[in-house]
Formats: sequence, C-alpha cells, structure tokens
Amino acid sequence: MADGVLEITADNFQEQVLNSDTPVLVDFWATWCGPCRTIAPVVEQIAKERQGSLKVGKLDVDAHGAIAQQYGVQGIPFLAVFEGGKLTKQAVGAMPKAALEKQLGLS
Repeated sequence: MADGVLEITADNFQEQVLNSDTPVLVDFWATWCGPCRTIAPVVEQIAKERQGSLKVGKLDVDAHGAIAQQYGVQGIPFLAVFEGGKLTKQAVGAMPKAALEKQLGLS
C-alpha cells in the first residue's frame, strides 16, 4: 500500500474502521479492476493531504468479499466514508479528485 494508506482486511476492519476516532475513507477495490487503478492515485493524494484528520484504507473485495457484501457493494471502485462506526457517505466509480471530494463531503 502507498504511504498513508492502510490495508484493510477482515482481521482489522473492526479496529481500523468501525472503532476509529477519526473518519475513515475505505476504497473497496480489486486488482483486476481498471477504474480502481485509475482512482488509486486520487485516493493516495487524499490520504496525504488529510493525514491526521482522515484515515484512508483499501479493502480488496476479492479477498474480503463478506465485508463488501455487508455494505452492499455491487460495483467498484466503491468509496465509503465511515464515521462513528457507520457508513455515512459513498461514491461509486472513478472520478476526478474534486468530484470525489464533493460527493463524499470532503471538500
């Protein structure tokens, strides 16, 4: 994973996402997903810019499908903001940074 971007797994989802004191942006992705690779640099840039105020992680839907299913992920990239252990905002698909931040309420 890139600097500032956590690898979210079934083993650490509860601790890193649901129990986090700060909001968490989770990028649900897969290695075979072209749009996921397209948006990856945008996610990494957000992680760098918001270090300390927003935790950023990536969850591989192929490896951790149960979590993706639990949150109704049907298309990827699926970007979700969790606050206080709850999914509060989401966006689906690759998009420019400004559009993503606006849709997720980060702008």
